[in-house]
Order: sequence, then structure tokens, then C-alpha cells
Amino acid sequence: MSVVGDLRSLLHFPDFRRLLAVRLLSQLADGIYQVALAAYVVFSPENETSPAAIASAMAVLLLPYSLLGPFAGVMLDRWRRRQVLLYGNLLRAVLAAGTAALVLGATPAWLFYLSALSVTAVNRFILAGLSAALPRVVDEPRLVIANSLSPTAGTLAATAGGGIAFAIRLASPDGGRATNAWVVLTGAVVYLLAGATALRMGRDRLGPGPDAARVPLRLLTTLATTTRGLVDGLRHLGQRHTAAYALTAMTLMRFCYGALTVMVLMLCRYAWGTDGKVGDAVEAVDVGAGLKLLGLAVAASGIGYFAAAVVTPWGVGRSGRFGWLALCAAAAAVLEPALGLSFAPVPILLSAFVLGLVTQASKITADTAVQSTVDDAYRGRVFSLYDMLFNVAFVGAAGVAALILPPDGRSVTLVIGVAVLYAGVAALMFHVKRSQPARSTASSSAPPPSSPGAL
Repeated sequence: MSVVGDLRSLLHFPDFRRLLAVRLLSQLADGIYQVALAAYVVFSPENETSPAAIASAMAVLLLPYSLLGPFAGVMLDRWRRRQVLLYGNLLRAVLAAGTAALVLGATPAWLFYLSALSVTAVNRFILAGLSAALPRVVDEPRLVIANSLSPTAGTLAATAGGGIAFAIRLASPDGGRATNAWVVLTGAVVYLLAGATALRMGRDRLGPGPDAARVPLRLLTTLATTTRGLVDGLRHLGQRHTAAYALTAMTLMRFCYGALTVMVLMLCRYAWGTDGKVGDAVEAVDVGAGLKLLGLAVAASGIGYFAAAVVTPWGVGRSGRFGWLALCAAAAAVLEPALGLSFAPVPILLSAFVLGLVTQASKITADTAVQSTVDDAYRGRVFSLYDMLFNVAFVGAAGVAALILPPDGRSVTLVIGVAVLYAGVAALMFHVKRSQPARSTASSSAPPPSSPGAL
């Protein structure tokens, strides 16, 4: 079935349409907001950017709430997910408006990062809630297709949001603080629209089910319940080998993607935006030229995301989940150094397309593995763990890149090291695929657990 036909079949589900609208608006706003932050931190003329500065910014924005992600998952398994989508987006709209005011007022960096951290922290609830809710709005036979199209459509929306942010910034004659503030404020408006769109679904439509425990009001009791719930979620994931292996592959590939992201940022900021050099010092940097090239890299990745949505259902159908993960990692292991070692814009843009395709294809496969093998009562916790691994891997990669990358971003060591890691993921997934029939036969003889509480 074609992509258009697949999408048409999914759109027959009314609540899928509504959930998709919330996702598209939420991630459109994410793209606007994130590019505004990147432009402010990396491309502001008054800032002297380094790999270490980028890694520090990522750590400030991602690590704190990533480490608390599993606790958010326990909340998602007790709160109405529709309400999370509603109030989470409304809260982000208010916080993003506050960030715009901070950018305009040239406040201290720590206050700016605190505001940005607040917006992105709420994002963990939104994305985990969207993934956990998806099986509630489509039937089982269409879950793989939904996982191919829905998250990929959201990623494309984020890419489009980034394009909007780039367009607003590049259209401005000065590209200064006022421009950055207007871009952030645009994201706040779109967050507001996403929250309003969630009202089109019933309060209880997205789960969790009526048997889900309600969150205790007392703080200590809540923390104790959250910790027990996290342990239960980890135990449940430990008994779902398909989901565990898929998360392992996705985490390692996210690490690779994070390291290469920092490299491309530095290439755009210095190597491709330099008017001239005196010795080892950069004499003048055309920030606008580097920002345009970064926009093209984002667009190339977005095209790769769309291609992943087209080919992944076919790829999983032909080679299985782990076979497809192995092929994605193997393709990246070969093409990433072949294109990346030139450190020239055109090959790097082609590499951005390839890595966008294989990374999104792997994520679609991992999402489906988790959703189809993890019980609904645990899905919020597992997806929050997923988000935690996703972001810790990204920040860890940024830290490693900061130690390896020179100021202009050209590092043969980093490119080769990432290729070796991709090759290792491919080998691991091929091994898992070959051993799966025996594992499936052995596990099929064991009786399934009688209820979630037995895990």
C-alpha cells in the first residue's frame, strides 16, 4: 500500500486524526523553539561558540529532566493523557513567552537556560504521552503504519518549524536579540494552538484505563509510589526482550547522531562561514552563511525522515525488526565516513539525508517494538525511560565530541569512531535476528503472566 493509502486508512480513525493534529502543532512549535535557541546560543555574533559550550548547553537543557524522565512516565500511567497534552502545551506557551522576554532583555545566561529547561522539561511529558496514547486510537494491524507515519509526520513538522524559524531570522536585517525573541514568541503561539486542539478529544479517550492508580496527593507518598512504579516498569521491560534490544540499538544510534550534530554545528559556525583566516585564528565569520547551511542540513535530514516513513513498513516486512535495524546501522557505517570525511558542504548535506533516514527508520522500528510488546499499564513509564536514554546518549555524545573536535569541527577521529560504533550496532542486531527463532521457541513454551501485577 502506498504512503497516501496508508495515511488515508489511518485517517478513518477520528481520534487518530485529532491526536495527529496535536502532535503536528506541538512538534511544529518544538522546531521553532529549538532552532531559536540554537541560533541564539551558537550563531549570535556576540557569542564565541566552542564544542564544549555546545555540550554544556545540551547538558543544561537535556540532562536534568532526562534523568527524571522515568518519574514522569509513572505520572503518565496515572494521569489522563489528554489532560497532559492540554495543560502541558498551555504551560509551554507561557514558559516560551517568558523565554522570549529573557532573550529580549539580555538577562544572565543561567536564567535563560533555566527558562529553556522548563519548556523542554514539559516536552518529555508531551512526547511520551503522544507515543503511549497512539495504540489507544488505532487498531493493532495498523500500529506499524501509524508508527511510521505519525512520529515521522511530527518530525517533519518540527523540521518545518525549524524552517519557519530560519526564515524569520534570515529575513531580519540584523538577526539580533529582537529577532530571536520574535521567533521564540512565534513558538509560544503554536504551543497555545496545540493545547487547544487537544480539547477535541474526550478526557478519558487516551487512557490510561480505569484500573490505573491515581497519583497520591502527599509528596513523599508520591515519590515512593513513583519509585516502586519505576522498578515495576524496569522489571516489565526486562521481560520484554524485543523492546529491550530495540532500545539498546536506538540509544547507540542516537549517540552517533548526537556526536555528528555537534560536528555539523561547528562546521556551519566556523569552517563553512569563514571569510578568511590569519594563521590559526578566524579573521571574520559570516554567521548568516553558516546559518543558511545549517538550515539546508536540517532540511536534508527532514527529507530523510520522510523517506524513512515510506520505506520502513516495507523494510520491516521483508527483513523483520532486528534485520531492519541491522541494515540501517550497516548503511550508516558505510555511508557516514564515505561522505563525511570530505568535510565539504555538499557531501555533508548528503550525509544528513542518509543519517536522517536511518535514524528515523530505526526509531520507527524501536517505537513499534516497544508499543507492541509493552503492556498499556506500563507504556508511559517505558517511553519515559526511552526518552531518558535518548537524551542522555545525545548529551554524552556531545561531551565526547567536545573532547575530540577541533574549533573548526573537522575531525577524522570522530567520523571514523562513529562509523565503527554504527558497525557494532549492525553486528549486534544481526546476531539478535539470527538467534530470535530459538529464543521465540523457548519463550513460547512459557505461560504468559496472568496480569501486570504479576510481573
